[in-house]
Amino acid sequence: MAEYLLARPVRLSLDTVAARSGLHPELIRRFVALSLVDGTADASGRLWFAPSAVDTLSRVQRLRAGLCLNYAAIGLVLDLLDRIDVLEAQVRSHRRWT
Repeated sequence: MAEYLLARPVRLSLDTVAARSGLHPELIRRFVALSLVDGTADASGRLWFAPSAVDTLSRVQRLRAGLCLNYAAIGLVLDLLDRIDVLEAQVRSHRRWT
């Protein structure tokens, strides 16, 4: 007999993400508007984030400071880095099967 446990997905409030990332909440709101980080608004308009948002915000800040990129360019770089991760995972998977 299988048992299934239902768990709430972990989500972080805007204030928690701001505290963990060291960024002002309004800057994080701007990043959400620019699609640099994913945030979901609830019925009352409060933003909620996956725990990975803190890492994404750190990556955005490193790209901004290290490469002096504007936010539009950072969005492009993030997309390319995500695509590279997917391709690398596919290569690893293919190597296991061959």
